[in-house]
Formats: sequence, C-alpha cells, structure tokens
Amino acid sequence: MDAAIARLDRLLLAEENFGAALRKSAIARRLSAARTDIQSHLHNVSRHNDLLLMVAVERSIVEGDLTRYANSRSMISSLKAALGEISALERHMRLVDDASAYEAVDQAHRLPGNRRNGLPLDEARQALASHCARLANMDKSRLDDNEKKVLDARRAAVSRAEKLYIARQSKALSGLTPAPPPPASAASPAPAPLRGR
Repeated sequence: MDAAIARLDRLLLAEENFGAALRKSAIARRLSAARTDIQSHLHNVSRHNDLLLMVAVERSIVEGDLTRYANSRSMISSLKAALGEISALERHMRLVDDASAYEAVDQAHRLPGNRRNGLPLDEARQALASHCARLANMDKSRLDDNEKKVLDARRAAVSRAEKLYIARQSKALSGLTPAPPPPASAASPAPAPLRGR
C-alpha cells in the first residue's frame, strides 16, 4: 500500500511539473490572452443590459462546448440539458414582452411555492437558476485561473440576465416600465461598442 501511494505521489508531482512547464510556454501565454479577451467581452456584453444578446452569447458558448469539448456521456447530457433550458428561457422572453400572453403564465403560477416576491417562478426563472448552479459546479473542477475567470464572467452575466428578466416580468404584470437594475459597480466604465453585430 505504501509503495502504491509513493508511486502515485511521484506521478502527481510529474504531472504538476509538466503543467508548470506548459504554463510558461508561448502557446500557453497566447491561450491565456485569448481567455482574458473572452472574459472582457463577456463583461462588456453584460454592461449593455441586452437580455437577448446575453442569452444568445451563453447559448453560443454552450453549443461550442458541446461541439468541441464534450468528451463524456455526463458532459454531453449536461450541455444538452443546458441548451434545453436556454430554449425555455428564449420562449418565455417572447411571452414576457406580451403582457396579455404572459398573463396566462402568471395564472399558471398562483401557488405560493411557484412565486417569489409576487412574481412567477416560471420556466425562464428556473432555467436561469439551474444554469447558475451548473456554472457553480463547473467552478469546482480542476481549471486554471483564466478558465475560472471566464466562468465567473459567465455566472455574472447569467445573474444579470435574471435581474433583467425579472424587470420584464414586473413590467408585463404591472404595466409599468421598470428602471433597469443598477450596474454591478457604480465605478464600472461605459461599455465598449460591441463588434461583429
């Protein structure tokens, strides 16, 4: 048993040393810069308060992960579930902008357990909460610092999307035009123009 543990320790140390050498390589620095650009872009998208765009960006990331990186049944299943939840969110975004159509959703969520602060916990709200939990679980895995920062930016964007969706719910059910939720930080710079739209 001691020999097996000692061998494992040597193997893990070798892995750590190879990883450290890899992180110092030119290609690793370029990858780090690319991930920093992704993180910056996600923060910029969030600052525009464009719910449709924020959801489209997250869909694009999930679809890319499914196409390029999914390498186990559980990962494929999780990503497909995420896409299903994003589709539900997109359907409800169309409904919530039509007060008369959204009234039916409101009526279907009258029990106290299906409401929060007077608003329906509809499929969109459930999808956003589920996806936030999924991203939080991903943060527990073995990722490098830049990958975790991208995840943090995605979680912040999904949280922001939830606030914007709740504002739309309030508008649909009250007839009032709500002010957008306050920015994450009063010191945040103005968002940069989004390219490629």
